[in-house]
Amino acid sequence: MTDESKMILEEIQKLRADVKEIQLTLENETNRNIRIIAEGHLDLSRKLDEALRVENEKEMLMLRVTSLENEVRRLKAKVEQIA
Repeated sequence: MTDESKMILEEIQKLRADVKEIQLTLENETNRNIRIIAEGHLDLSRKLDEALRVENEKEMLMLRVTSLENEVRRLKAKVEQIA
């Protein structure tokens, strides 16, 4: 085997080692980090849903309070007319 062939084989082995290292990094670090970020997004989505639900309940209560205030105002006016 010529010196040039040996150099090429050595370079190929180095490239294979580099590729293997990159694959391991992807599997062990990158994919794991992506999973962690995705789980965080799911938690944020759940929290947003809860916040929106609370906000909707608040809006309904505000409508009800406004209605009750108007009813109390009308009742007061009737009481004042009677008295």
